[in-house]
Amino acid sequence: QDYYGKRLQKSADLKTNACITLARPLPKAVRDALENVHEEVVARYYGCGLVIPECLTSCRILDLGSGSGRDCYLLSQMVGEQGHVTGIDMTEGQVWCGARASPRPPSIPPPLFPSSSQVEVAKKHIAYHMDKFGYKKPNVEFLQGYMEKLSDAGLADESYDIVISNCVINLAPDKRAVLWEAYRVLKPGGEMYFSDVYANQRLSESVQKHRVLWGECLAGALYWRDLYSIAKEVGFSPPCLVTASPITIGDKELEDIIGDCCFVSATFRLFKVPSSSQAGPGQVIYNGGIVGHERELVFDANFTFKEGEVVDVDAEMAAILRSSRFAAEFLIRASGANTAAPQGCC
Repeated sequence: QDYYGKRLQKSADLKTNACITLARPLPKAVRDALENVHEEVVARYYGCGLVIPECLTSCRILDLGSGSGRDCYLLSQMVGEQGHVTGIDMTEGQVWCGARASPRPPSIPPPLFPSSSQVEVAKKHIAYHMDKFGYKKPNVEFLQGYMEKLSDAGLADESYDIVISNCVINLAPDKRAVLWEAYRVLKPGGEMYFSDVYANQRLSESVQKHRVLWGECLAGALYWRDLYSIAKEVGFSPPCLVTASPITIGDKELEDIIGDCCFVSATFRLFKVPSSSQAGPGQVIYNGGIVGHERELVFDANFTFKEGEVVDVDAEMAAILRSSRFAAEFLIRASGANTAAPQGCC
């Protein structure tokens, strides 16, 4: 709250690229939707790139650490008027007043706005966006609360199709609680789709207690193997790595504190697969029905599905596709082949 609310004044004040990494180009539909978001909402945003999964029509989505609401207003357009988006954020008090979200020539100053909390900024522009989107009633809401305690904000069991998070879980001291709460509020077959920062080793106490490194999203980074163990303990399917990119540190003092530890910004997808969907490996054919991904769906680093092409999948992927919102987009049949699970991680 202190680092994002008081210490940062502009993007140049950041000492690493952990919170501004964008792993791959944005689809045109997302770029177009971003153009519809109010300038103040975009200016107040602190996320790393964009975390927008596919196949969202009519879905109920929860955004953990929604900040000023940029991703929520993007998702509002993706889910349509029949869908719903909830944003929850812990920030209170004041936030900085200069824009950071998009590069601009040095000669053009960033727009300035009266200081207010992130959640307040998000709430005050609901009517603007609903009018711009042509919706008769709001399909977004914003709550102040903690992602480790979603029940305190009144979020019920099995009430969302998707939970997203954009580089904020590293800021939570109890990552297990965050994943458990996400698992609790997801419907059977639901997905947690999130970007965050991971380390190639467990961090020393000196790194974990460094205030600037916390604000820069590094001191709270999970050792990547711990993500796999926590996900399994909570009940999620094994994490599917979507993208990963290295993080650079442009500050000599911080480099000396970190030592030989390396960090990546990575996007994972976790699924709440019901036990009834568990079976053996299979063969799947993508129908090509997802808007923006009609010819090809890049599901993760291991699986790319092309329209009409038969793909052998392991038991885990077959269960994910069979139980999730993607089921209607695929023809899925059992396979007698002993398809091995692909090996790969960050």
